[in-house]
Amino acid sequence: MTATARAYPNIALIKYWGKADEELMLPVAGSLSMTLDAFPTTTQVRRNNLGRDTMRIGGREATERELSRASRLLDVVREWAAAPEFAAAGASAEKREWYVDIDTRNEAPTGAGMASSASGFAALATAAAREFGLNLSARDLSRLARRGSGSATRSITPGMAVWHAGSDEESFAEEVPAPQVRMVCVITSNTHKKVTSREAMRITAQTSPYYGAWIAATEEMLAEAIEVAAAGDFARLGQLTEMSALRMHAAIEACEPPIRYLAPVSWEIFDLAARLRESGIPVYATADAGPNVVLLTLPEYADEVAAQARQFGTVVVCGPGPGAQVIAADGAATAV
Repeated sequence: MTATARAYPNIALIKYWGKADEELMLPVAGSLSMTLDAFPTTTQVRRNNLGRDTMRIGGREATERELSRASRLLDVVREWAAAPEFAAAGASAEKREWYVDIDTRNEAPTGAGMASSASGFAALATAAAREFGLNLSARDLSRLARRGSGSATRSITPGMAVWHAGSDEESFAEEVPAPQVRMVCVITSNTHKKVTSREAMRITAQTSPYYGAWIAATEEMLAEAIEVAAAGDFARLGQLTEMSALRMHAAIEACEPPIRYLAPVSWEIFDLAARLRESGIPVYATADAGPNVVLLTLPEYADEVAAQARQFGTVVVCGPGPGAQVIAADGAATAV
């Protein structure tokens, strides 16, 4: 059998940065994000008889590190497939010995701060769950995706989503009410970052003097962001979004040795957002762990913001996207 799934990246408004538990991939604080309607990852999972997992990414063989991360998630799938509460057709100890071939393709720059790991592990979790016959709720599928990449938790969910901190059972993402917004993605670099997010989170927690303040501030901003999003207060949501990004990067840059993800062009785009606000256009900047910047604005201003941003790189205007989908043989997509 073969199972195929598609998932889209998400961009956090209130950022996730730091783990309370690296094995279970539990965050130190919750986060708020929007799943995009662009840059999907499509992943096919097929059972093999090799006695090991294999993986191809964009037509090339995965590195040992990339395959190891995927296999760690698959080990959870194998464990769940033998558990009565998750197996659709009854638990099967035999499935603990199943191995698969993975073929995955990203439409976003991989490893450049455009959340390709979120879409990648959300798609892998969804396809693997289908191939192994798991009967998962959206909540449990979100928990499963989290075991591959923290941010993948949110890519299971459509639109605006909150990812809850807490225990294994409590840490999942769910959709929340929000105003209609657009994200103008400004891609300044396709270069793979030198320090992975996972490694940088660990260094931040160990060495940044701002780390404790970052956790406390995130918890406060998240509660307010959920409230103002539900109320449709775009201006305050945008202010919190930009503040969260700047505070996250401040904590990262205060590491020893310092880690810098934002490039000079990234700061120019933040400055553009400030100038546009002064001219009456509501737009706020954010950036994940990479040089690419996302401009948050209202739908009626998206074209103007995009036109202004093209001087800095490739621009893609994104709206709220779907959650993870299972793709049938005829190409039809079904939400999980």
